[in-house]
Amino acid sequence: MTIKQLEKSGLEAIKNLRASKFRNGLPFMINSNVLPSDQCYLEYADGSVELVELSRRSSDFKVITVFSQKEGITIRKKFNLA
Repeated sequence: MTIKQLEKSGLEAIKNLRASKFRNGLPFMINSNVLPSDQCYLEYADGSVELVELSRRSSDFKVITVFSQKEGITIRKKFNLA
């Protein structure tokens, strides 16, 4: 299998996981190496995207930023999810 085929297969697996999360009413977590290790994006089925931080005390997410629809589209495109 070539690297290109592996990339395509990996992206398809991510998209399937994302669709499964949305079907089950859960957000899809988008991790990025440019964010601090305790932060990530959460994307919801309605298209909204939030920047969240994991609270060490409660093991829950604290919302840092709620992005506009346009910003959410940009984030999805950056991660090949659009």
